[in-house]
Amino acid sequence: MRLWHQNLLSLIPKSQLLAQWRELNSIFAKEDRHILINYIYDYPKDDLFSYTQLVMLEMRTRNVTIRTVDKMEGYFSDGPFEKVRHPFVHHHNAEYLEICYFNLKEKFMRGQKDFDAERFEALMSLCSKQT
Repeated sequence: MRLWHQNLLSLIPKSQLLAQWRELNSIFAKEDRHILINYIYDYPKDDLFSYTQLVMLEMRTRNVTIRTVDKMEGYFSDGPFEKVRHPFVHHHNAEYLEICYFNLKEKFMRGQKDFDAERFEALMSLCSKQT
């Protein structure tokens, strides 16, 4: 379970984007605990709400159909929430960007089917500028 660094959302393969939505829905349904995401509970819900909006925007940009938002709406029913410019600011930092980059690099190196060279080159370019 991982929440990708928000700067990478436009570059992750579609399978990772879909998995991100599933993971968010798991959080919405059960408030899942996992060593890689427990930090989100140290932040106001505003951060998770803003992050979720970024994921949904990327899904719409790629014409990925979101079948249901019921779990999300239930989870955030105690809103309204403030828009956070940089969700999870202390965790989604340059070091975390690098961690996510190497995770994605391995997926590319192992031949993930929906991860083409053009997408990986864009990922390398973005990460070299930001780390």
